[in-house]
Amino acid sequence: MTPAELASVVLAAAHAVFEQRGLDRAALPASTVVERPRNPEHGDYASTLALQLSKKVGVPPRELATALADELGRAAGVKSVEIAGPGFLNIRLDAAAAGQLARVIVEAGAEYGRSDRLAGEKINLEFVSANPTGPVHIGGVRWAAVGDALSRLLRATGADVGTEYYFNDAGSQIDRFARSLLAAAKGEPAPEDGYGGAYIGEIAAEVQARRPEVRSLDDAAAQEVFRVEGVALMFDEIRSSLRDFGVEFDTYFNEKDLHDRGELDLALNRLRAQGHLYESEGATWLRTTDFGDDKDRVLRKSNGEWTYFAADCAYYLDKRERGFERVVIMLGADHHGYIGRMKAMAACFGDDPERNLEILIGQLVNLLRDGAPMRMSKRAGTVITLEDLVDAIGVDASRYALARYSSDSPIDIDIELWTRATRDNPVYYVQYVAARTAGVARNAAEVGLVPGDADAFRPELLDHEKENELLKALAEFPAVVATAAELREPHRVARYLEESVAASYHRFYDNCRVLPLGDEEVTDLHRARLWLNNATRTVIANGLYLLGVTAPERM
Repeated sequence: MTPAELASVVLAAAHAVFEQRGLDRAALPASTVVERPRNPEHGDYASTLALQLSKKVGVPPRELATALADELGRAAGVKSVEIAGPGFLNIRLDAAAAGQLARVIVEAGAEYGRSDRLAGEKINLEFVSANPTGPVHIGGVRWAAVGDALSRLLRATGADVGTEYYFNDAGSQIDRFARSLLAAAKGEPAPEDGYGGAYIGEIAAEVQARRPEVRSLDDAAAQEVFRVEGVALMFDEIRSSLRDFGVEFDTYFNEKDLHDRGELDLALNRLRAQGHLYESEGATWLRTTDFGDDKDRVLRKSNGEWTYFAADCAYYLDKRERGFERVVIMLGADHHGYIGRMKAMAACFGDDPERNLEILIGQLVNLLRDGAPMRMSKRAGTVITLEDLVDAIGVDASRYALARYSSDSPIDIDIELWTRATRDNPVYYVQYVAARTAGVARNAAEVGLVPGDADAFRPELLDHEKENELLKALAEFPAVVATAAELREPHRVARYLEESVAASYHRFYDNCRVLPLGDEEVTDLHRARLWLNNATRTVIANGLYLLGVTAPERM
């Protein structure tokens, strides 16, 4: 019996009690939940339904809990119900009802854990969005791991998600990039405000190989060639490195397109129609202070140039015009000040900034070697890049390490820890369970032990304490997925896999032998435990998929 099924049983009992007592059934909720008690000695699940309904119907909570317990105790699969405190219901399932979960999970396969909790929500999720002036640095890599995991979680809970990478391919930073490439091609040092690192020389050489005529152009014309070709090469490299990291975007959006299509003027006119623009000192301003910003923002300078914030406004409007009801943007720690102005901008467009715009801030990442931070990339010169991280610990460990922590917390990634083949390496600890469960299934097949038909499965045999503990851990997965998606916290999945599933499986494996010994006859208990082993493999694989990490069959 899954938690959702038990919750339905509890609600059915409440309906019966209300009918027996002539209580107003309109007070009953459409659904309820059951939770695992903190102390496992209190039962398998707990419900607070009696406490929730007591005031509505004017019945003391313990009296209502007693009536619910009597009714619920007669339900199939429920072993006992105890009343605790002012009216908590502590519920124990019989072994057959609890063990049926193994069959449910195995038969559901990749669908186990998915729900329609966020069905109907159309979400645009923008992450990474590094400028095409250099390789993806480690801060962007964090968003690649967390953002991709979040997109998987949102889709697993029914949301319609479009992932997006925004290329800032217009503006002064691109001019500095082009000047840096030109200087490298001429054998000159990088401009004072330019970009350094070996990659600049590599791209400059590639541009010259593609466009040899650039050598004969004057500086202005050559710089334009380097700008166009250099940005394209950097764009391709960023896309390739993210693809190798397992991250693909539905849309790659260029800032330059906003300018070329006149979308900045469109946004300006929309904001003017809303009555939030004014002119001062020759510039066009957006009155964001009306909506909590610390100062008003310039959209168009007195010399006619657009500001970056004007492009932000146009890009936000473009997303909303494409039908996305919620715009989620992931930004680095140095962008915390953007929250106020962006929320105010959404309000200026007439949107609800709490409903239509969501901004997530990620904190810094340090890569440690021998306990000391790595400060410099061999190629980028000034930052640690995606390739540096992957070269050091691999794709799976990188993605798991970056998604394992709340994104609003700084993290240190210790190379020695994350490459260690021991239990203190979190990704190894979880992947080892994936491999062990696959190994058990292989070895079982070799000795003629197969799960058999679902009708022959005897869940009531799974009555060992460690079997029950593992079943309860597996039952939590759908709720963990839903909560992680709603709170935008993929790290909840990682911690659940480690602390609940992997830990419980190791205890189960140590105490409950799945395979027969020697010439021992294969029994129904062996088969039941194999179902539980395979259910664990399913949950581990499904959870790792949501993090973009593989579930190996061998290690």
